[in-house]
Amino acid sequence: MKLIKISLYSLFLATLAIKTASAGYVQGHYRQDGTYVNGYHRTNPDGNKFNNYSTQGNYNPYTGKTGTVDPYRD
Repeated sequence: MKLIKISLYSLFLATLAIKTASAGYVQGHYRQDGTYVNGYHRTNPDGNKFNNYSTQGNYNPYTGKTGTVDPYRD
């Protein structure tokens, strides 16, 4: 029984590590036109429109906002 608990706990930690690795922080920076962009959290780019914080049905844990962008619209 103890081995099962340890295995489940290890699986939980591995899943958490994968989810944490799928996001990153972008440092604040200046654009070429001189405009300053504040730093922000984002999902790592992977070409998937459905796993972004701004997509409908998703939730941004850093801002507390739900997504509003329709993934089926170009």
